[in-house]
Amino acid sequence: MYNAYFGVKKPENEPVLSYAVGSIERAKLKEKLNELKQAEIEIPLIIGGKEVRTGNTAKCIIPHDKNHVLATYHIAGKKEIEQAIKSALDARKEWEAMPWQHRASIFLKAAELLAGPYRYAINAATMLGQSKTAYQAEIDSACEIIDFLRFNAHFMSQIYNEQPASTNNAWNRIEYRPLEGFVLAVTPFNFTAIGGNLAASPAMMGNVVVWKPSAAAIYSNYLLMKIFKEAGLPDGVINFIPSSGSEIGSIAFSHKDFAGVHFTGSTEVFNTMWRSIGQNINKYGSYPKIVGETGGKDFVFAHMDADIDSLRTALIQGAFEFQGQKCSAASRAYIPESIWSSLKQQLIDEVSTIKMGDVEDFSNFVSAVIDKKSFDKINEYIDYVKNSDDATIICGGKSDDSKGYFVQPTIIVANSAHFKTMTEEIFGPVLTIYVYKDEDFDKTLNLCDESTPYALTGAIFSKDRSVLVKMENALKHSAGNLYINDKPTGAVVGQQPFGGGRASGTNDKAGSKLNLLRWTNPRVIKETFVSPKDYKYPFMESK
Repeated sequence: MYNAYFGVKKPENEPVLSYAVGSIERAKLKEKLNELKQAEIEIPLIIGGKEVRTGNTAKCIIPHDKNHVLATYHIAGKKEIEQAIKSALDARKEWEAMPWQHRASIFLKAAELLAGPYRYAINAATMLGQSKTAYQAEIDSACEIIDFLRFNAHFMSQIYNEQPASTNNAWNRIEYRPLEGFVLAVTPFNFTAIGGNLAASPAMMGNVVVWKPSAAAIYSNYLLMKIFKEAGLPDGVINFIPSSGSEIGSIAFSHKDFAGVHFTGSTEVFNTMWRSIGQNINKYGSYPKIVGETGGKDFVFAHMDADIDSLRTALIQGAFEFQGQKCSAASRAYIPESIWSSLKQQLIDEVSTIKMGDVEDFSNFVSAVIDKKSFDKINEYIDYVKNSDDATIICGGKSDDSKGYFVQPTIIVANSAHFKTMTEEIFGPVLTIYVYKDEDFDKTLNLCDESTPYALTGAIFSKDRSVLVKMENALKHSAGNLYINDKPTGAVVGQQPFGGGRASGTNDKAGSKLNLLRWTNPRVIKETFVSPKDYKYPFMESK
């Protein structure tokens, strides 16, 4: 019998380990990298807590060493997708009835497993499977997913404690019910933490989930799924089913018990999902929750008084960390003519020092892009620039896929703010710069706001507070996450809730209460202690 309100302590963000030379964590991570590379594993589906093998398989490879196979994974077909949905729905009643503090405890335990015994395994899996450096893996597959789990448990306790006003004669209450049906989580390759959070956050709020991971992140995501199970997640609450996006979409979106989708990926795919859901709207028992974080064409906008050292560093880190494969990566920059000559040479000089290669060499700043499809797409953009009279490559521009999918950090200078690489999402280590005349500052702010359909992240640089205010107002709807004198990447759970508007998503702010509220279906209960005995009101009296 539970007769007390159980709060969850406000967490502190998980400390980021340095992996410095001579550190214990560096030695342990290298040991785990070597261990994982030695063993090729088989990855089954997990449906209703059981391992399922379909015989239809594909390979998990190392992007920076493309002939090295890490795992063979099984792919779900129509039968397995339907089984996963049924398994989720079968688990729904018991999971929804479980006291919320026990749901929270499962995911808090998962956070502790990730912070302790599995930290090096999840980081090594992310480094090998997604070609992240040790630092990029640490801030993602360790710290961010740990933060998501801990902070979401805390946010859940806050949500449940938020209650309406009452009177002496009426007690008003809100209960935050889960959705009626199942949630489909469709997750990306570029952040292990996003994969885990998109499945775990609806589940934490009492929902059941069918999880379709990205093919390029199955290796690390499978380990997360096993950690959730070890933490005590009941069978069927989250079902792990690598599958074709179009096939799972056609089945899930036409199912009468489809209750919502939690998505991170391209704008084009999300638009297709939304259309499909709309076409099936009459089949559903309730209106589905559609939550998505999609594309970006993230900007850095500098004023003529910007600190050049800070600006240069933000451009390099923002554009090239994890090979620019972040939806928040700096992809376009607006630089005033008066500081360009100085900044240009500094950028060229510093980018020339960037080392690229295997993530196991900790001196490398960047590694390979995720796969051949991405490699080819990025090179198409670079080749377009090479054949254009309207833009120039000032550094980088070369690539090599003989061993892995390597693309040099590349900086382009465009003559127009509407040039192809200034407006289209590339998702690779490519930064395009537009140099504007100082006197065109206001005009260029408008160009920045209007030249792309996206509004995810952006950064503004100035030493003048009044200028910063002006820039912030002019770019009010241009980014859901705006950074002042900093790179436009690196949102921290609990500090900078993340998400954008326009063609960048529904802006439901992962890492905050706002996102968790989307996975609830509130019911308000009013209890009157002394009920009226007569339908007549005083104003109706004749005298």
